[in-house]
Formats: sequence, C-alpha cells, structure tokens
Amino acid sequence: KYWIESNQITDTTNQIVHIKEDSAVIDVVKMASPAVVSIIITKDLPLVEKYYYSPFGKGIGIPMYRRRGKQRQEVGGGTGFIVTKDGFVVTNKHVVRDPKADYTVLMNDDRRFTAKVLARDIVNDVAILKIEGSNFPTLTLGDSDDIQVGQSVIAIGNALSEFRNTVSKGIISGLARLIAAGSGGAESEYLFGLIQTDTPINPGNSGGPLLNLAGQVVGINTAIVQNAQNIGFSIPINSVKNAIHSVKKHGRIIRPWIGIRYFMLNEAVAKANNIKVNHGALIIGGQNQMAVSLGSPAAKVGLKQGDIILEINDKKLTVENPLVYVVSSYQPGEEIRLKVFRDDKVVLIKLVLAEMK
Repeated sequence: KYWIESNQITDTTNQIVHIKEDSAVIDVVKMASPAVVSIIITKDLPLVEKYYYSPFGKGIGIPMYRRRGKQRQEVGGGTGFIVTKDGFVVTNKHVVRDPKADYTVLMNDDRRFTAKVLARDIVNDVAILKIEGSNFPTLTLGDSDDIQVGQSVIAIGNALSEFRNTVSKGIISGLARLIAAGSGGAESEYLFGLIQTDTPINPGNSGGPLLNLAGQVVGINTAIVQNAQNIGFSIPINSVKNAIHSVKKHGRIIRPWIGIRYFMLNEAVAKANNIKVNHGALIIGGQNQMAVSLGSPAAKVGLKQGDIILEINDKKLTVENPLVYVVSSYQPGEEIRLKVFRDDKVVLIKLVLAEMK
C-alpha cells in the first residue's frame, strides 16, 4: 500500500531500474499535518524611543530613552495539535505559561483562530486550548504503554517558531526518563516517565505530536538536551488522556489525590538511612507539614508517617516512575491497591482516590 519511487539508478547491465520502497511515513505526514498547528504568542510591550537631551540648551545632546505607549508584538511560538472536531488543542504548559499574553492558532492552510487557554496542568507540562469552529481535522491518540525502544517515530512542529509543520523522523531511544526542564528564566520542573527520542526536535516544536507509523500520537514533544546531538523528550500520551477527558467533560483538569507528603526513595538514600527497601514513596512530614492530610483518602485507610508505598496496582514506584505520575493515570472515585512496607512487613491496602482541591 505504501511506496515511494526513488531516483533512477543503473544496474551492472546498464539498464535503468526503478526502485519502490515501503514507506508509511509520507502517508502519515499527509494525514497528520492538517491537524498540527502553530501557536503564536503576542503581547503588548512598551514602545521605547531614543532622543537627545542637552542640559545646557545647545551643544552635544545626551542620548536618552523614554516610553511611548505600547505596541503589539509577537514574542514567541510553539506547536499544538487538534484532538476534537470542535477545536480542543493540546500543547505544552510552558508554551502558554504567560496569562497576560494572547495566543493564536495558525492552521496549516493559513487560517487563524484566537485560542483560549482552558487549563494548565499543575502536575504535567500540558495545557488544553480551545478554538471556535467545527469539523476541524484531528489526530488519533495512540497507546504509549505499547511503544518500544527502537521503534520508528515522527515529529511534526513549528521548528524555531519559523518553519511551520517541519517533519523529522527517528526512533525511540529510551523510556521512563526523568529530567529537570526549564527555559527562559523559568523555574525547573521535574518531568517523569518521559519518552527519549533521537528525532530532531528544535525550539518551537514544543507541544507538537510524536507519532507512530500508524499516525497515532504516542507523545507530546516537550524538551531537548542542549549541547547534545538529537536527545529529545516527549510526554507519553497516556499520561495526558485523563486531562483531555477532564477538560472536555468538566472544563478543567481534575486530578486524583491520596493526601500524603512523601519522598521517592532510591538505592543511595535507602542505604544511607538503613532502609530495608530501595524504592517506593516514603511518607514523611516536613516543617509545619503533616505527613498525612486530615480527612484524606490516606488518612481514612490508616496510612501513616514511615510507611513506604512500594506499588500501586502492581506498578512499581521508583524515582523514574513516581507516585504522582502513576496516580495521575486514574480518576477520582477509583479504587487502587497499594503494596506498603510497614514495620518490616508488606501489607496490602485498598484506597479510593479523591479529587485534588
């Protein structure tokens, strides 16, 4: 079904040979590109003019600067992709982090739409926008739990906020990565469970889709390693699906909540503190902060300071796969099973998640 025709080549008998190769990439790009959008960021900025001031009335003037009103200016850009026919757009939170800026969605066919930021996720680098209209082209969300290292993937985005719908291709280089991401003077934010890819990702690609060869979104491109060669990271789409569903249904992102303060253990910390397990979420209070919130789901089932949650629904908790990331894949009201290390024993506890307020 998929093929491209290469340049003509000459074989050893000097005959012209046409080579056809299987290629899903071209069809994926043709299908996906209409639903990938550029996000333009504009803001009113002070307009500064230069003038000369002569303190003695005549002679050489001293250069001075003064404000002369404001001017609408483009201050940045990013990428997004449409997930519903009525105009819900997914992008990175850091692309639309400025509440004082205005955001415009530029379609691949040059149509422009004013975008409203409906929600910025407090846990993940994800935001949901809305543009008004109908029958928009959309992308299908895939299953990021099913991807494998070495699998081919495609990125589409507004590279350098200048080259719209730039396409790049690579492979998945790693899974469940942990990074501290930050740019433009913003505080660093820890991102968990990321997909690592060698697919070239540039500034401006943030918020764009990472696609498998079936044309399904498996990740949201979010970060790169500076001074490195093709080391980029994408948020697994499965960790975003609940946020999208929540905004569509409730108009905001509803997050599940256990109600504990915790620290993720690793082997070094466990060894230094003579803890008998080397992974999990250690429930621990801080200065003026309770380890277990009063009235929380954790309090109702008897979780206490010093307990270590090892697994949730058989999913092992580690620094790379922390409690907040695992819990975010569930909904308030769902029951989860906890494997807890307590007093040198493993106990099983069932807990019903509540909504984070």
